[in-house]
Amino acid sequence: MSNSTIDACIRANLASYFRDLGDTEPGALYDMVVKAVERPLLEDVMQRTGNNQSRAAQWLGLNRNTLRKKLLEHGLLE
Repeated sequence: MSNSTIDACIRANLASYFRDLGDTEPGALYDMVVKAVERPLLEDVMQRTGNNQSRAAQWLGLNRNTLRKKLLEHGLLE
């Protein structure tokens, strides 16, 4: 999947979100979108790397400690 495909998917979902909001103004939109994308991204990468945090961190371009922090924030680590 190319970046333009991901961009198009995000734009379509945002358009739907704003349409559903109607006249209501969104709040904390940035945090909502980041959390909505981050959790499934982390879950998928962890699955594809066999839960190897070092490899997953490398794939994501993150420091391993940052990855662990994000996994804990999303309840993906025990």
